[in-house]
Amino acid sequence: MTILVIGQSGQLAQSLVAAASARGMPLVTAGRPQLDLLDADSIGSVVDAVAPSFVINAAAYTAVDKAETEPDVAHAINAKAVEQLAHACARRGIGLLHVSTDYVFDGSGSAPYRESDPVGPINAYGRSKLAGEELLRKTLDKHLIVRTAWVHSPYGSNFLKTMLRLATSRPEVSVVSDQLGNPTYAPHLAATLLEMVRQVQEAGSDTPWGTYHATGDGEASWYEFAGAIFEEARRNGLDVGRVLPITAAQYPTPAARPANSRLDCSLLRETFGLALPHWRVGTEECVRLNVAQVR
Repeated sequence: MTILVIGQSGQLAQSLVAAASARGMPLVTAGRPQLDLLDADSIGSVVDAVAPSFVINAAAYTAVDKAETEPDVAHAINAKAVEQLAHACARRGIGLLHVSTDYVFDGSGSAPYRESDPVGPINAYGRSKLAGEELLRKTLDKHLIVRTAWVHSPYGSNFLKTMLRLATSRPEVSVVSDQLGNPTYAPHLAATLLEMVRQVQEAGSDTPWGTYHATGDGEASWYEFAGAIFEEARRNGLDVGRVLPITAAQYPTPAARPANSRLDCSLLRETFGLALPHWRVGTEECVRLNVAQVR
């Protein structure tokens, strides 16, 4: 069972490589220049060349603010490329797990969002990701859409690594306190995605295809997430500043963010028997792994 991961340098793709290696699962990654999500022909060519038994799409346009000024590029990568990938999988009769986002919701709800709740993205990035979901559902029956949120890891650039850098370079850091979500450690997410693939590969005609939510357990505001990062950094010997709460209105960004990004992951637990560890577990491990880089 060879799994093809679309994406190479992203934090989830790198986490999937590490998780698959630890489990002895055959996995190959594909990215530029061999596979360019803006080149439809390259997508099908790579899928045919690798001849995988399953595909995980871990690649995406994730520059949320930049998407406001180049929505066509975001749509091409997050929607049209997903459709082409779905066509390639359909031709080979294989399944596709596509990673989506909490930003498909408008954030107006007062409870964590379930998979069946109405969607309504409020920024260009969210609209492009929702379009990708819709095109995948129309094109390929054998699909898993996994929405996640607030992903961080030892790889690449992310909120946790930014906070660590600021923690040691500024006496005070102001972070938004009125947006709620679920911090998610990419290695925990990667292990969960691989287990989902293993289970659907063994399920045969009973495969539970569909849409699921998978995030770190528990919830936090960006301010609370930053506070946990600073706290763990201090425990690991770093001299860090203070975190101060501010409102989203005090920190305007080109793209609007949902006030409530929390996802309900109970369907994942009920269907696959899977749940990610609490977000603080991933935060603490990620800080420990990154401390050496900021000393």
